[in-house]
Amino acid sequence: MQPSFKVYIAVSVDGFIADSTGGVDWLKPYEGGADASYRALMDSVDAVVMGRRTYQQVLTFGPWPYQGKRCVVLTGQEGLQNTIPEVETFAGDVRVLAERLERECVHDVWVMGGAEAIRAFLAAGRVDILELFVIPELLGEGVRLFLPGTPRAGLELLAHEPFPHGMVRLLYRMGPVPQPDEDVDMT
Repeated sequence: MQPSFKVYIAVSVDGFIADSTGGVDWLKPYEGGADASYRALMDSVDAVVMGRRTYQQVLTFGPWPYQGKRCVVLTGQEGLQNTIPEVETFAGDVRVLAERLERECVHDVWVMGGAEAIRAFLAAGRVDILELFVIPELLGEGVRLFLPGTPRAGLELLAHEPFPHGMVRLLYRMGPVPQPDEDVDMT
């Protein structure tokens, strides 16, 4: 069975994954709200893919949280500081990386972020599952989850789940964009 490529990410109601400084401290009041879902994700993945800025931010959080998971950092920069054995770097077309991970991974791949990494995988048609945790805050500005240039895509809602403090989990499978002659129930 082929691994799925999953995006699993928190996003503000107005579509931001980080504040105007690139920070994620605004998520602290919601930590722990989706622990079971996070454990299930980590049990289901062999590899984590992230951009360079996300990697550098994760390094500031304390001990490496992805111990035992292969981690691929997307970067075009030489000399990325790396002291973690599971971390490798990749520069190039993410389709090549996705094909390699499909051959080498038994379980799924988490396309962690940030927004540029997610856009690249979406543009390559290499996202299978989109799991959003919508946080009940309006940031007003910051790093948008879906950057300009993100391709149009249809989504099939698989599940939705409310959590304490107003957070909502939305689980989608990537699907075709509905055509104008198709009935779409808006109720």
